Amino acid sequence: MSSGTTTHDALVVGAGFAGLYAVHALRNQRNLDVVAFEAGHGVGGTWYWNRYPGARVDIESVHYSYSFDDELQQEWHWSERFPAQPEILSYLEHVADRYDLRRSFRFGTRIVALDWEDAESLWTATTDRGETHRARWVFSGAGTLSVPKKPEFPGVDEFAGEVLLTGNWPHEPVSFEGKRVGIIGVGSSGIQAISEIAKTAGRLTVLQRTPNYATPIGNYPTDPREEAAEKAGYAAIRDASRNHFLGVPYSDVQPSALAVSPEQRREVFDDRWNRGGFRLFIDSFGDILFDKAANDTLAAYVRDRIRERVHDPATAELLAPEGYPYGTKRPPLETDYYEAYNRPNVELVDVKANPVAAVTETGVRLADGTEHAFDVLVLATGFDACTGPLLALNITGRDGRRLAEHWSDGPQTYLGLMAAGFPNLFMITGPQSPSVLYNMPLAIEDHVDFAAAAIDHLRARGLDVIEPAAEAEREWVAHTEELANATLLPQSPTSWYLGANIPGKPRRVLVYLGGAPAYRAKCDEVVAAGYEGFTLSARRVPAQA
Repeated sequence: MSSGTTTHDALVVGAGFAGLYAVHALRNQRNLDVVAFEAGHGVGGTWYWNRYPGARVDIESVHYSYSFDDELQQEWHWSERFPAQPEILSYLEHVADRYDLRRSFRFGTRIVALDWEDAESLWTATTDRGETHRARWVFSGAGTLSVPKKPEFPGVDEFAGEVLLTGNWPHEPVSFEGKRVGIIGVGSSGIQAISEIAKTAGRLTVLQRTPNYATPIGNYPTDPREEAAEKAGYAAIRDASRNHFLGVPYSDVQPSALAVSPEQRREVFDDRWNRGGFRLFIDSFGDILFDKAANDTLAAYVRDRIRERVHDPATAELLAPEGYPYGTKRPPLETDYYEAYNRPNVELVDVKANPVAAVTETGVRLADGTEHAFDVLVLATGFDACTGPLLALNITGRDGRRLAEHWSDGPQTYLGLMAAGFPNLFMITGPQSPSVLYNMPLAIEDHVDFAAAAIDHLRARGLDVIEPAAEAEREWVAHTEELANATLLPQSPTSWYLGANIPGKPRRVLVYLGGAPAYRAKCDEVVAAGYEGFTLSARRVPAQA
């Protein structure tokens, strides 16, 4: 052990929504000794790194915010219904300052290893600065979408122009004025970036592999009367949100798309399309994610709306998704995305039929030998979701077992929060929790509160260690798989919900599909039963010499 090792009660990873709230809950509310680490040089988490043009949240601001302090809810003003990255970052900076959170963080510091010491029931973290820190508890707020997918195209390092990743965007302004820009990827970040880059680029070439079911976000400046009404009824809004599948209080969902006439179905789809956000996805008909025939009606509707907006019929057909159900990939929300393809400076290239063979010094070469010359190449190729951020910590648990080994066939967790053999390690919004299919700030608060309450429970009883039983973990994994198989989700060949976007990544459902209310009820049952499925124990006391 390094002579410079320091020991703390708790160690927190990340300075995004999860890390900030964890420090507040542990240090400010419980007076624990907390040290936190953030690879970036400021707070913000995903909103610190994702600064690409058009970056914007897809949950309404009234919901995409902390609920733990009513004064914070009342004092903060959002300028838009769906705020952009700079405003979300400002909000998190305000939170960090308001609760004096920065002093617990070591910024510009990345954890490169986490090792469990069974003799004293402590975790030891090693940083890229060569420091070591020990703590009883570890809260990983490393995030679900924080490790960008590694470029899989040969020759990227040979490109003479500028290569930009949407998930790790430069902090200084980037100009596309008059430049030849290529972008690979039409997921959420790619769609947002394309809408903005198209406005200034000399020429923008979109290299599309799999088209997406993108629908309007419906953003607008905050209405003062609407804001006042929401703040007056914030408690009820939060309660309704926590009791909704997605964590937003939509309440107009109808039972079945197949139980109404085509005219009635079209009326519902038009209404949800025009109202924007995730209403079309989650607030139209309840069988969209479960019945292929019902899903087909909505998929066809979205394709028809795309054709209405794109002038060139051939381009419209390339943009119209086929071959996988709507909603089995997270539905991107957009503003004027399809209209970008009506601009004379924007070209769409199908690289599913004619794949990217290599990145060259001057651009991109396709399989048939066609070359596209670029000054800038933007990679909007997604993330190693849910498991990637945790595996990047190089975690070793009991008996020298690495988390990477434990998850060699895909993630195995209990409640999406802890893993057997890795005591006192809380994976905030970890794999097999509602996480990315829930309102993330509320999901984070639920997980941090559960973990902090577990610590309170242990400390009150003179105990030190909480760890899920292997059988409880196996049952939870089987349960999440069963839920996923009851939906259309497995029918998507490339969804990151299943890890299918990463070559060689085990294909296993990464998200709990029972909905937030069912998940929260399960967590309450576990606690009421004395932390059923967990083993609670005292630390080992070293024998006296």
